[in-house]
Amino acid sequence: MVPGKEWKWSCPMVRVELGKWKQTPEDLRRASLHAPHARTRERFQALYLIATGAYSATACAAHIGRHDETVLAWVHRYNERGPDALGYRRTGGHSPLLPHSRPNSSLILSRRPTPAATACRGTTGR
Repeated sequence: MVPGKEWKWSCPMVRVELGKWKQTPEDLRRASLHAPHARTRERFQALYLIATGAYSATACAAHIGRHDETVLAWVHRYNERGPDALGYRRTGGHSPLLPHSRPNSSLILSRRPTPAATACRGTTGR
């Protein structure tokens, strides 16, 4: 520490740049309620809480159970690329075994099981 100089933390609070994208906190709130995917809704809800001043990014991360870096990345992504950048996109991982649009015909039984096949062993039938 330099004599005569006071130590100050230079940790500027990250802000959601709503004006850059011509949005209001109400727009973020609406997106957090009506986005098609739960992860997208979570991201907009976090930005809404930060934009309204209810939470800092760090406090918001703790409140919703996410890492600080994750929430900060959402804010930076929004500030740099706008609201469309927060939409959830599936990346990586295994593909679903069965597409949602096609039922698996092998799981459909062609006949009912016989009563003998469904009876519990070791019971007397009472």
